[in-house]
Amino acid sequence: MSRDIVESARINERIRADKVRLIGHDGEQVGIVSVMEAQNYADRLNLDLVEVAPQADPPVCKVMDYGKYRYEQEQKAKEARKKQTTINIKEIKLRPKIDEHDFQTKKGHVERFLKKGDKVKVTIMFRGRELVHPHLGEKLLRRMAEELEELGEIESEPNLDGRNMVMMMAPRR
Repeated sequence: MSRDIVESARINERIRADKVRLIGHDGEQVGIVSVMEAQNYADRLNLDLVEVAPQADPPVCKVMDYGKYRYEQEQKAKEARKKQTTINIKEIKLRPKIDEHDFQTKKGHVERFLKKGDKVKVTIMFRGRELVHPHLGEKLLRRMAEELEELGEIESEPNLDGRNMVMMMAPRR
């Protein structure tokens, strides 16, 4: 449950319905009662009346310690955010007439990014007449993918996009 839902939950006097399905503080169903009766029930126990399912007919309200409930929901949301992984996309740019040493250096960068778990966008930039030979760019991209096949796989095939040829690589699972 996200923070917005917890903050928007209606409690105590903010509940607008005439009748509600009441759930006691220990989880047992009390039944369908008027809001006043439900509020009195919660007051007797020194707890809050919280609307947990406003879309139901009649709305479902539960007797609980609202502060404790909110804290628990925030902790759950925090834990869920911790488990999320963000995937970064790194970009490496090459030219079709790249020297062998430079290619090995760029390959090393791609290798490092893939080991870290990032996706890599390998771009070959064509200038002037180089655009007449897109097969050279594709050959270079295929060689890069072939040399790094144990670390990453091609996510999107090399394709010409204007004056650039682009290929996406993702780390192997």
